[in-house]
Amino acid sequence: MNPKRIDQREEIKNSFNLNADWMEFYGEMKEEDPHGMPTPLGEAVKITTYVDANHANNVVTRRSQTGILIFVNSALIVQHSKKQNTVESATFGAEMVAMRAARDLTVALRIKLKMFGVPIDGPADFFCDNDSVVKNTSIPSSVLAKKHNSVNFHIIRESAAAGILRVTKIPTKDNKADALTKILPQYQRNNLLNDIMYYPSEINTPEEMGKQPSV
Repeated sequence: MNPKRIDQREEIKNSFNLNADWMEFYGEMKEEDPHGMPTPLGEAVKITTYVDANHANNVVTRRSQTGILIFVNSALIVQHSKKQNTVESATFGAEMVAMRAARDLTVALRIKLKMFGVPIDGPADFFCDNDSVVKNTSIPSSVLAKKHNSVNFHIIRESAAAGILRVTKIPTKDNKADALTKILPQYQRNNLLNDIMYYPSEINTPEEMGKQPSV
C-alpha cells in the first residue's frame, strides 16, 4: 500500500476520541444485531459518512439543507440531499439535525449489510466540519445547553456509546457532503468529488476556471 495513504489513515484514526468512556452516562451500551442475521463471512467493510448542513439557506422558509454521503470502503452507497423539516435558529441545530439523519441512514445500512452476511469493521467514521457538534457527540462530559436539540444530541451519543459510530472534525474544504448543501464554484465541487465522479475537463483552481471559454 502507498505509504502516504497509510499515513493518512493513521492521521484519521488518531483524530477520533478513542478513549471516550460513555459508561458513566449511558451504562453498558451495545449495538443490537438484527434477528435472524446470518453468520458474517468474508472480509470486513468500513463505513464512512460525511455530514453537512447549510443553515437557513432557503430564503422563503429559512429551512436548512442536509447533505450526507455514505461510503462502504471506497464505494458511494448513499447520497442524501434534502431540506430539513424544521427551522433551526442556529447553525448548531441544523448540523445536529443533519447528524441525526446521517445516524439513521447509517444504522439502516449497517442492518442491511448484516442481513446480507457482510462483516463490518468497527464503528462508522463520521466526518463533520462543525466543531461544536463534534465535541458534543465525541466527548462524554460535554453538556448540551439547548433542550431543543436534546433528543438528537442523546440519540447520536448513545449510538457512539454503542459502538455504532464515532465522530471527528474535518475541514470544510475536505467535507464531500458540502457539495450537496450549497452551490459551489465548479473547481471546488470538482475537488470535493473528484474521487467518486469523472470530469472529462477537470478544473482545479480559480485561475483555471478563468481560462475556460465563456458560454
